[in-house]
Amino acid sequence: MTPKNEEKILVKDKEIVVPGEIIAKGMGFIPSKGIYREEDKVVAQRLGMISIEGKVIKLIPLSGKYSPKLKDRVIGKVIDVLMTGWRLEINSAYSAVMTMKDATSEFIPRGADLTQYFKLGDYLVCQIVNVTSQKLVDVTMKGPGLRKLHGGRIIEVTPQKVPRIIGKDGSMVSMVKQATNCNITVGQNGLIWISGEPEKELIAFKAIKKIEDEAHLSGLTDRIAEWLEKETGVKVSPTAQPQEEEKPKHPHHFGGSQ
Repeated sequence: MTPKNEEKILVKDKEIVVPGEIIAKGMGFIPSKGIYREEDKVVAQRLGMISIEGKVIKLIPLSGKYSPKLKDRVIGKVIDVLMTGWRLEINSAYSAVMTMKDATSEFIPRGADLTQYFKLGDYLVCQIVNVTSQKLVDVTMKGPGLRKLHGGRIIEVTPQKVPRIIGKDGSMVSMVKQATNCNITVGQNGLIWISGEPEKELIAFKAIKKIEDEAHLSGLTDRIAEWLEKETGVKVSPTAQPQEEEKPKHPHHFGGSQ
């Protein structure tokens, strides 16, 4: 058994570990959910990111979470207003930061109330411009279609299923748009914005969840087309179509009600 003075953490804070990996040795450490003790060893039970707080070792599961990638278009939720920008939750183990210069081309004076631009709870369509080796993520809203979202509803899907939901050249999501007449923005991080008439939003939501649940099955495109026609009475066809919502109908503006 490891003497107390030989207690040792074998991984760094925020390091990714795999199931069965020994995280620490010594009886002084407190394992939490996703981590178990094997004699004097602390072992990871699943894939995740380690969080070390004193003697408490936590594991943040990564399965089902989004792994940030450069140039990905994501939907983020403002969770903190900083001195020089905003912190966003992006459905990942890591949050993202957007500086004032990445939010707008207009001059923002030092000490300005940044909640006049974006406040807590706002959802933003943004693009990842930097991911460091420490998984610090920077995003921008400078670019076509990058904007604050107003109204509608946000739904969450497994990020790994996003390519299937979009379809080849945008064909799958275009069918849902055709049938429901909803505006739909799909974030690579698994957050999707739907805006339209309430009953049509619900149909779009059900269609997207159906695609997610049946993503592994063949013949999915035809099955979704039939389902949409049955629900809406609109006959749709899977045609390649870029995501139209990336070109906002109105000029980008800040503020306003959600």
